[in-house]
Amino acid sequence: MEEFKLEKDDYIELNNLLKVTGLVDSGGLAKSLIADGYVKVNGETELRKRCKIYRGMEIEFEGQKVSVV
Repeated sequence: MEEFKLEKDDYIELNNLLKVTGLVDSGGLAKSLIADGYVKVNGETELRKRCKIYRGMEIEFEGQKVSVV
């Protein structure tokens, strides 16, 4: 499992998290994959592209997991 450290911000939007962690190549692709139901947040499918991701949350995409710390 990969860890993503939130710096000064309290949260990061889901589509941006997928992009900055390198799970997808672009923000547009991230938005499309989220809308199509390919991304899970804390074990549940998330369809909101700009869902706010906070410390302690876990994201899953194509078998890869990211823990936000």
